Amino acid sequence: MGCLPVLLLFPLGFGLGYLVGGDVGGIWGGGIGLTLGLGLMILLVRAMRRRR
Repeated sequence: MGCLPVLLLFPLGFGLGYLVGGDVGGIWGGGIGLTLGLGLMILLVRAMRRRR
């Protein structure tokens, strides 16, 4: 569950970046998607740990 945002946002960011800016846009979009996914993963894991 914690790594689901990374698995969803990385390819989504790559695909959107590729559509907008070609190869270079795909790299930037993938990087942004990966960064957002990691940030959301950290927030999700923290929220699940606080709930106990």
